Amino acid sequence: MTLRDELKQAKPFRSLEEEASLNIARTSAVLEHALAQALKPYAITPTQYNVLRILRGAGDAGLCRNAVGERLIRRVPDVTRLLDRMEQLGLIARVRDDDDRRFVSTRLAPKGQALVDRLDGEICAIHREHLGHLTDDQLHHLIGLLTAARSQAP
Repeated sequence: MTLRDELKQAKPFRSLEEEASLNIARTSAVLEHALAQALKPYAITPTQYNVLRILRGAGDAGLCRNAVGERLIRRVPDVTRLLDRMEQLGLIARVRDDDDRRFVSTRLAPKGQALVDRLDGEICAIHREHLGHLTDDQLHHLIGLLTAARSQAP
């Protein structure tokens, strides 16, 4: 089924670029909805899950607020508030550097580590459900095309 069929759109798109852009947006919305639904029972958002994954990858050293913000899939305007909420939930811990009190490192708390580890299988299943019908070659091609599209972004 084409996007025009999904949207019940009678008129053609104005350009291939518009059609491609809307296909990307629609696919992203479908994938994000599936992720949000999977995370709902755990009372966290996709952005909070992204932070948990980022901090797990950073290891024991953790990351400063700016580094977390730079690595987010979807940028948020107030990373500090996002981290505040996650700290209140007991998912992360922030530690001030003894030498430079201005530097605050954000790390996974045990509760956050357990949650992100627990979600691995469920999230992998969502990826398989939505993209598992594509071959490895198709997935590599898709990744390459999306990377090329983003390369022109400011």
